[in-house]
Amino acid sequence: MPRLTAENITNIPFGPLGIIGMPGCEELTDKIDNYLVTWRKTQAQEHKESLAFFGYEKNSYKINASFPRFGSGESKAVIHESVRGYDIYIICDVFNYSVTYNMYGMTVPKSPDDHFADLKRIISALESKPKRISVIMPMLYEGRQHKRSSRESLDCAMALQELVNLGVENIITFDAHDKRVQNAIPDKSFENVMPTYQMIKALVNTVDDLKVSKDTLMTISPDEGAMFRNIYFATQLEISLGMFYKRRDYTKVVNGRNPIVEHQYLGDSVEGKDIIIVDDMISSGESMLEVASKLKSLGCGRIFICTTFGLFCNGLDVFDKAYKDGVFDKLFTTNGVYQPKELLDREWYVSVDISKYTAYFIDTLNHDMSVSSLLDSSEKIETILVKKGLKEAE
Repeated sequence: MPRLTAENITNIPFGPLGIIGMPGCEELTDKIDNYLVTWRKTQAQEHKESLAFFGYEKNSYKINASFPRFGSGESKAVIHESVRGYDIYIICDVFNYSVTYNMYGMTVPKSPDDHFADLKRIISALESKPKRISVIMPMLYEGRQHKRSSRESLDCAMALQELVNLGVENIITFDAHDKRVQNAIPDKSFENVMPTYQMIKALVNTVDDLKVSKDTLMTISPDEGAMFRNIYFATQLEISLGMFYKRRDYTKVVNGRNPIVEHQYLGDSVEGKDIIIVDDMISSGESMLEVASKLKSLGCGRIFICTTFGLFCNGLDVFDKAYKDGVFDKLFTTNGVYQPKELLDREWYVSVDISKYTAYFIDTLNHDMSVSSLLDSSEKIETILVKKGLKEAE
């Protein structure tokens, strides 16, 4: 994923760049902004006096916006500067429960619904003045409610259509639970970005004695839905693949889903091998830890859990106990959703930064150039494996 330079920029900017970080996304937005500020000091030097490159080099690309609330809990969004003709990118983490507001004297944490309502408010406040609006939502709002299994709502599809109807042109998300939800908006751009390179880079940089071969390492899918993620890992690392099948009780519904009766393993022997478990998210973590426990009972070596998003809805105690009992060795998730300090301080946890990758996307899209090279990270993965001595150069 080469950074844009004076030599490979082929298009003028679509419009002056503007970034709006929604409440709870300040840290991620700052990191992205810092990358863009640094890059554009040297990018397209000979073009900067051109009118088409107006506002190209700035000290910050962040747009000043606020979200005041009334005592009743009602809210509004306010833009405090001109955005006419801009190419706007809104960064939103709808799962940041640390953001709160006051309602009737009570302190209320923002739910995903509250965050999504604020996202619609800020788009409305822009009043169609920008030249283009793009939304970067690392974990997709209502992404797990993407299909019908009974007479129920299709929340993710409805949300995408709402954004498009408000004027959003591009929607960028990371590791969507099911990327087929993009069929809800077939005439708009929907980019499903896989942070596989970032995850593998963090893994090989963290585990010094990792051995990548079919005899020493396997990747395991915790269920049939995560198979395509694990197939990509297995292909890139040239290792074996196994999977678990979730046998559910479809006569009951507990917490909105059919309870899992048993995890059944399908695949080659895991005895003595290190294991990478790959999935898109951890909610409570009970299912993931049960899979890890099953693998331990089958005689595997170390277990490394790699998931794009970690929600940890039921707290961290269950992971602390599992780590103490030797059920897993390291757990990797990205900073695409809120990470509390107590998580970052855990010995077993590794944060995977996606801010630079996101900045690449913004910079490339702002120049109205193809992002195909950013979506395919095969060469980058091979390069780091060769650099770490885990694979021979071809």
